[in-house]
Amino acid sequence: MEENKSLILSIKDASIFQEDDLILKNVNLEISENDFVYLIGKVGSGKSSLIKTLNAELPVKEGEINIVGYNLNKIKRKQIPYLRRKLGIVFQDFQLLTDRTVKDNLEFVLKATGWRNKKDIMERIHEVLELVGLEDKILKMPNSLSGGEKQRIVIARAILNKPKLILADEPTGNLDPETSGKILEILLNISKKNSAVLMATHDYQILERYPARTLKCENKTILA
Repeated sequence: MEENKSLILSIKDASIFQEDDLILKNVNLEISENDFVYLIGKVGSGKSSLIKTLNAELPVKEGEINIVGYNLNKIKRKQIPYLRRKLGIVFQDFQLLTDRTVKDNLEFVLKATGWRNKKDIMERIHEVLELVGLEDKILKMPNSLSGGEKQRIVIARAILNKPKLILADEPTGNLDPETSGKILEILLNISKKNSAVLMATHDYQILERYPARTLKCENKTILA
């Protein structure tokens, strides 16, 4: 019998808004540790709005959302940085700092989240780069990397603080199929070992090649 896994995300009867526009209604969803979940749907169907709500970029107006130990209905502004330390965010457009090396990009995040010891910082940087297979790129500038390499660095950045949940918003959107497959394998591997993953995508080829639990945004709701 499978042991009980801890709940990472619980959404009960929530409505997702962009300002006053209702994007999704009656959302009910649970994600536990080590889960890998796809969130699919057409562009504009609400995938990114849900992720922004989970990241506390958009407020919860209706229903209840608990994520990595925080109640988003009651969260205070000063708590949001601590919430985000328990989340790993993987963007489609990378959002790397282009004026500094891979090492400096990762070091910047660690220092910003309270790491002080130089030895610990370097050990953690080497650990995450090894996980994504890019230890040899540590001193490279982002502009010298391929799209797939940049996305692997973004994943390395997302897992620096060992988050309980990774929110990946179209992480393969700008990548070719072979590179997309490598990114998926890294994310699936991370979900087995460390963090749950919620991945928004409209890449149906990926779903066929790497099947997993799938939720669909359609007609302003989420279908399991």
